Amino acid sequence: MLKSLNTAATGMAAQQTNMDVISNNIANVSTNGFKKSRAEFEDLMYQTQKEPGAQTGMNAYSPNGVQVGLGVRTAGIQKNFEGGNAAVTKNPLDIQIEGSGFFQILTPDGQIGYTRDGAFQKDPNGRVVDKNGNLLQPEITVPPDIAGLEIAPSGEVRVIQGLSSAPQTIGQIDIVNFVNPAGLKAMGKNVFMPSPASGQPVISRPGLNGTGYLAQGQLETSNVNIAEEMVNMITAQRAFETNSKVIQASDQMLQSVNNMR
Repeated sequence: MLKSLNTAATGMAAQQTNMDVISNNIANVSTNGFKKSRAEFEDLMYQTQKEPGAQTGMNAYSPNGVQVGLGVRTAGIQKNFEGGNAAVTKNPLDIQIEGSGFFQILTPDGQIGYTRDGAFQKDPNGRVVDKNGNLLQPEITVPPDIAGLEIAPSGEVRVIQGLSSAPQTIGQIDIVNFVNPAGLKAMGKNVFMPSPASGQPVISRPGLNGTGYLAQGQLETSNVNIAEEMVNMITAQRAFETNSKVIQASDQMLQSVNNMR
């Protein structure tokens, strides 16, 4: 059987994965703090019919050899942690990290998760939580009936009880950085978990150790460029179609062989 049938099939499978990644990017174009992904591919092993540099005669060597590739496979899906644009909301509990770093949240199973989504709220007890009810870490409780809430760029959280009273510090928001953020494991709900590839979390005050400062009253939008994703989608579609045509051509060649008298 022609090798091109299987080779083209691997190409179609790879482009299907590519399209899945692109569609996820487009679906999350409005997701706060979302980071786009890119599928990366590598060629499969080669069938070597003649080694490059093999001797072909007296003092004669093959300059290229004969190696036939057997297709492609998905090598990885790379996360792009380039910052998104700022969306001003004027909500005092909306926080953007201007630079690198992650917020820490306590997940229901007791683990610490990491997120770029700074759309926080208060639960019935006044504790600061994300949209899924996960507690911001370190835990911060906002007193009731306050006149104002201020979050400094360095992460210090202060409240004003009355118009004539001095601000009181009620907590500190620290952020976390990783040696390799692309190695984090995406868990959904805008939450990441560390992995052996990401390295250990490094907790810092905002603005220190390469982390960004905090900006109150605004959110980080998705870093998906919809025009770029549309171009990638067209490219993936054309590559898929071309691989399918290779299968059709190979089938016609086999049909010609079968029809030989």
